[in-house]
Amino acid sequence: MSGNAVNMSDHVGSWDVPLSDGVHIVDFEHGTTSGKRIIRVDGTEVIRKDWMFKLVGAEQFDISEHPCTIRISPMGSFAYKYTLEVDGKSYKKFTERQSRVLQTWIVPLEGQMYRVVLEKDTLDVWVNGQRQETAGEFVDDGTETHFQIEGHAAYVKTVSSGKRREGILHTLIVDQSEVPEAADY
Repeated sequence: MSGNAVNMSDHVGSWDVPLSDGVHIVDFEHGTTSGKRIIRVDGTEVIRKDWMFKLVGAEQFDISEHPCTIRISPMGSFAYKYTLEVDGKSYKKFTERQSRVLQTWIVPLEGQMYRVVLEKDTLDVWVNGQRQETAGEFVDDGTETHFQIEGHAAYVKTVSSGKRREGILHTLIVDQSEVPEAADY
């Protein structure tokens, strides 16, 4: 078996972690007879421990400077519960927060797909995992955050919805055309 292959009999957990630089896939293997623990992020092994005599505990690692912990807890005889924490929050709470603070668009340009992410809390713009140099500009009805995607003029227009429940609206414009928001991160 190659170094990146996943042993399905020991594969006990998989999580999609949405971050500004992309959605990262965390896979966890736990050999309950050998105590083996393997953590892979996007297919690359980040932790390998063989012959662990203590079958419960925690493993810590980072994804793009975000601290993560996989906790192994007992659930009766020879059964285990596996939980992921990111930035000190449960996976569920972390992904709920990310869905509120990240807005994502998928932009097709010249046969290529570009993933554009706006961090609503910082107004940072990311294109395919790279933070972009931006220039902010006040306009009559809000602000525009300008940047380039492979030489194409782009900006995020930020306006108030005028409705308290909706709050602030963000729209991506590339080459003078509005891009629909992506359905998933």
